Amino acid sequence: MTSEGMNPGTTRPGGRTARVRSAVLRAAGDALAEHGLAGLDLADVARRAEVGRTTVYRRWGTPANLVADLLADMAEQSLPRAETGTLLGDLRANARLVRRTLADPRQGALFKAVIAAATGDEQAAAALHRFYDARVTEWEPCARQAVERGELPEGTDTREVIRAVSAPLYYRLLTTDQPLDEATADRAAEAAAAAARAGVFV
Repeated sequence: MTSEGMNPGTTRPGGRTARVRSAVLRAAGDALAEHGLAGLDLADVARRAEVGRTTVYRRWGTPANLVADLLADMAEQSLPRAETGTLLGDLRANARLVRRTLADPRQGALFKAVIAAATGDEQAAAALHRFYDARVTEWEPCARQAVERGELPEGTDTREVIRAVSAPLYYRLLTTDQPLDEATADRAAEAAAAAARAGVFV
């Protein structure tokens, strides 16, 4: 069930509640990308979204709640996995999607802010874990199908294969000032595929 499915009034396409949520989450993402969690102010978000301050306080209550809903929305909006027919093709598609997201000036800054928030706030951390769990779940069939095709050994931890693709990209984003280019994404996919074929994830 999506987060919208749990809130009465948010499932009606084009409904006012859905429009308000969309505007507020967009404004929250902008504010996070600019100032981080410490600078995330609900009144400022309401002003940016052009909605009533009371609406934002009543629905979200705290910046951590807003971050949690933003991450839930990002998971819902993320593009579906690719199916190229080969392990390397699928992992490369995954790596390139992650790279495009993290290399985007707004999205990269947003992920840095959310990851920083998760280090000091349990609710933000739980929301971040749910976000990545949803993305790994979306892409895990790529590795599972590779096992079924005989590309990977039986007993492979297919979720760990997917994590191994994006981990180097996040590491580069957070620890260096080097660009996240497509060659870096392809190298991450190739390394994960090679390790998986060698049985590292069994």
